Amino acid sequence: MSVYCHNRSNFCHFLNLQLAPVKVRHTRKAVARDFPPTLFYPHHACLDEPHRRTDLDSCPQNAEAVIRLPAPTNPEDAYAVPVLDEAEWQARALAHENRVRVWTDPHQTRAARGEKHPVYDFLFTYYGFRAAWLRRWQPGPDILLAGPAAQVFLRDQEYHETDYGVGLRPDALPEKRRPFVLWLRSLLAATAGRPGFYGCFGLHEWAMVYRQTPEEIRHNQYPLRFPPDEIARIVEAQPLRCSHYDAFRFFTAPARPLNRVTLERDQCVEHEQPGCLHANMDLYKWAYKLAPLAPAELIADCFELARDIRELDMRASPYDLAALGFAPVKIETPEGRADYEQHQRAFTARAQPLRLRLLALCDRLLRPD
Repeated sequence: MSVYCHNRSNFCHFLNLQLAPVKVRHTRKAVARDFPPTLFYPHHACLDEPHRRTDLDSCPQNAEAVIRLPAPTNPEDAYAVPVLDEAEWQARALAHENRVRVWTDPHQTRAARGEKHPVYDFLFTYYGFRAAWLRRWQPGPDILLAGPAAQVFLRDQEYHETDYGVGLRPDALPEKRRPFVLWLRSLLAATAGRPGFYGCFGLHEWAMVYRQTPEEIRHNQYPLRFPPDEIARIVEAQPLRCSHYDAFRFFTAPARPLNRVTLERDQCVEHEQPGCLHANMDLYKWAYKLAPLAPAELIADCFELARDIRELDMRASPYDLAALGFAPVKIETPEGRADYEQHQRAFTARAQPLRLRLLALCDRLLRPD
């Protein structure tokens, strides 16, 4: 028996697993064709001589998982697919559900009462992913789930059963969805490769109420911080620099010509940039659009980011939401703009690893098997 002491940082980055020991079995029928070649390769491992235990002290500090595998006799068997035992994957599923219910339960309680929330409803209405779907745990690619309880996943056609457990099919991405995933990959890669722009200062929300009557304003059950003429003056005082089509399309008709460029749907890849709050919120949309092929933890991470960004988005808006506990970010002042930019840069830093994880997932789904 050889002992493979794998550096798990890449593995965990892709599948969003916590850096903790994990039981892995060697599955000869689910090897090279089912696992990204950058993961569990020998150059990511400290290997001992055959049939001898490696000295763990000589391995890198972050090589935390010790995995015992039969010495491979076939080059195909240079790496393994993890098989999670029933207790482990059920614990992970429960942890995911408990995490997201902190967000979904209040929304469902409000919905049952017919109550609207100008900040958080957006995450369940504009983003059309139901709370029940967000709570559901999915392992993502290249993980097999052991135990009788894993049979429940076979209700979905994307899953199949192997000799070692239940997991996503290698060809789980339908051919008809490949064009979307290819497009999404190009969008994510283009956005990740650009510098962030931090000169918009959240004026998109102001442009959405520019020159509107009180009856036309979307959240008119809440007061505006300024009268309409003052809002118009603030919008007109500096050029609008929105780069996100799905924000621009909600500008009022008089506000659209004030933007530095007229945005079109088919130009998203050309204009999207990582400093944009809405581009970073949309990582949640792209994650759930890859469900059930995306790991549930990745979807939850993207939701959490979107929720935090939405708070800033509405705090910097012209709405007065102090009654709900949201202090305004006064982007009409130099101090407020500096505060907004500081938050914006922090969100850009949080979003970039998620964007790269989504890119890795797209590459995995598009990889020929």
